[in-house]
Amino acid sequence: MLKKLYPDIYVKSIEYLPLKELKKRGIKALVFDIDNTIAPYDVAEPDDWAFGVLDHIREEGFKICLLSNNNENRIKIFNRKIGAYAYWKAGKPGIKMLQTAMADMGTDSLSTAMVGDQVFTDVWCGHNAGMLSIMTAPICNRDQLITKVKRPPEKIIMAMYFRYRRKHPDAYGIRVSGGK
Repeated sequence: MLKKLYPDIYVKSIEYLPLKELKKRGIKALVFDIDNTIAPYDVAEPDDWAFGVLDHIREEGFKICLLSNNNENRIKIFNRKIGAYAYWKAGKPGIKMLQTAMADMGTDSLSTAMVGDQVFTDVWCGHNAGMLSIMTAPICNRDQLITKVKRPPEKIIMAMYFRYRRKHPDAYGIRVSGGK
């Protein structure tokens, strides 16, 4: 059960995603959480840095999708400049909306990876769908109340994950820079 909560890959931020390695694994689409993965939860639109990183990922040939538990208005405003596939009220770690996103993109669980900053929503959602799950460090320390409640147990799980990774550095088959 615990390994279902461990990310397959951990990176400091989305700019450190190992795009070449992901291509080698057949990944064609990246499904991103928004809040504290791409931007702080209280920032309405992506800044130039976030837009630039996502644009670079798209230029590398990946489809981009936003999948959030947040509301429709938040996602539509955030996605205006990005123009990605976008889904709100996703119910993560449930996979129904994620499966819809993959069908719309023409991908499946083997050609799609989930990227997010939370163990109990993003990583678990990706693993529930049989996907590669990539975790980023949160962009900032500001969180919605529900997320604040989950951060302490998440820190314990991630401490165990990092201990495991130190003992088994090749356990997941990808070494990445920008992580711990």
